[in-house]
Amino acid sequence: MPIEPVYLDHAATTPISPAALAAMTRELSRNGNPSSLHGSGRRARRVVEDAREALAAAAGAHPSEVIFTSGGTESDNLAVKGLFWARRDADPRRTRILCSAIEHHAVLDTVEWLEKHEGAEAVWLPVDAEGTVSLEALQAELEAGAETIALVTVMWANNEVGTVQPVAEIVQAAHAHGIPVHSDAVQAFGAVPVDFAASGLDAMSVSGHKIGGPVGIGALLLGRSVRLTPVLHGGGQERDVRSGTLAAPAIAAFAAAAEDAAAHLAEERNRLETLRDRLVDGVRKAVPEAVLRGHPTRRLPGNAHFTFPGCEGDSLLFLLDLAGVESSTGSACTAGVPRPSHVLLAMGLSEAGARGAQRFTLGHTSTEADVEALLAALPNAYARAKQAGMAGHASRIQTAGTR
Repeated sequence: MPIEPVYLDHAATTPISPAALAAMTRELSRNGNPSSLHGSGRRARRVVEDAREALAAAAGAHPSEVIFTSGGTESDNLAVKGLFWARRDADPRRTRILCSAIEHHAVLDTVEWLEKHEGAEAVWLPVDAEGTVSLEALQAELEAGAETIALVTVMWANNEVGTVQPVAEIVQAAHAHGIPVHSDAVQAFGAVPVDFAASGLDAMSVSGHKIGGPVGIGALLLGRSVRLTPVLHGGGQERDVRSGTLAAPAIAAFAAAAEDAAAHLAEERNRLETLRDRLVDGVRKAVPEAVLRGHPTRRLPGNAHFTFPGCEGDSLLFLLDLAGVESSTGSACTAGVPRPSHVLLAMGLSEAGARGAQRFTLGHTSTEADVEALLAALPNAYARAKQAGMAGHASRIQTAGTR
């Protein structure tokens, strides 16, 4: 029988939890559109509203603040575009968007699209060498022209290096000037304490498949008094903010996963931190040249992101994969040409240094045996990747230049 691979890419997606699977299986066997008025429709609506209450409780929100979406990417698009349009329509001067330089592409690409098509002006907030957003830079932008700012968007925790951002301080600074704040909390929700009400945020994006729910479901938590222009139009579901038939089975599963994660947050956080620290110590011993990236302590419990000098991250990934260990480089790839991570570049790394990135992320199915398997496979994989060096990168660049 084939050996099950060791999965260390939970930040990309994590296996569905038993509670979520049971909820989704149960609802998939039933029928009814939650917007229908007959008995089956009303039953489906009850499922949705019960799930809305459960998700709100897990996220520290009021049920009316939960807007169901198809996932984190849609939630980010809805928040950033919707807030920008609403604010600009109310005051044409408000065209600037303050955005951290290390956002997920769901936010970065949305801001860049608004720049290209809607007259927005992006202001990229810098980060330090550990990936923490500069509060000084934010404050300077606010004081220099708050009347021209439409919104601030800064992620709760970085998806690559795991650094947790000072969300409360960012909100306090922006609100002093009457400016709304959105946060992509896709990586943070279910991993660290996240309380929408206590944070003061105006909008917050979360996703199901990062916490043990299914792919294809997420939510935007939106303050009850926050004005937002819809991106989708149709049936007027979800406070007339996000039209579309509600996926009751996925919503029920998302809520079940959120309840489960919230109930075991403290113990699971401690368990993952212990495993992560074992992984970090082991990598440092196995490959002394490896450098841990991100904040040393203020980071996601299951995240361990390293750069390995002298090798390509994708080469190391493939060699580990051959050894039965699945990880991630955390970098984007366009047209077959690997690009260094924009997160690492924003943190001050050179392109060559950023290319050796490898992200190991743990989740609810991770065990000590998974960590030991990585540590056993890593020295040989790194040696082979380092031997190959950057030759693969040079070859691809030369090939791309001839197209």
